[in-house]
Amino acid sequence: MLKSIKVRDYMTRHLVTFRSDTDLFTAINRLLEHRISGAPVVDSQGHLIGLLSEGDCLRGILSGAYYESVGGTVTVSGYMTTEVETISPEADIIEVSERFLRGRRRRFPVVEDGRLVGQISRHDVLRAVKEFAQHDQGEQIAS
Repeated sequence: MLKSIKVRDYMTRHLVTFRSDTDLFTAINRLLEHRISGAPVVDSQGHLIGLLSEGDCLRGILSGAYYESVGGTVTVSGYMTTEVETISPEADIIEVSERFLRGRRRRFPVVEDGRLVGQISRHDVLRAVKEFAQHDQGEQIAS
């Protein structure tokens, strides 16, 4: 049953992350290099403190900050989103599916004891459902 499938079983564990003091252009380059639309921002202990999206980066560029900050560095902290919706690794696939349908998010950071442990995306949920359906179908054929 899908309720027994946990986020932990399908989340991505190896993520591109940023620190709040990362230079914004460095972050933009990493997003482009990895072909991703955003990444979590963590502190030195791995606690999630924000998310940096392509939109946040565009806001930084359009604010003219690069041209106004002579001699200063524009960092992720000035543009990241700090109110982040997260999910537990123990949540079931049904719960995360419902949250995806209610909101416009494409992924959720997975947090356990305040620390970032992974990320779950719509793609990961579809993979879980597909594997479950194939497993269930295989059991029916074997019966």
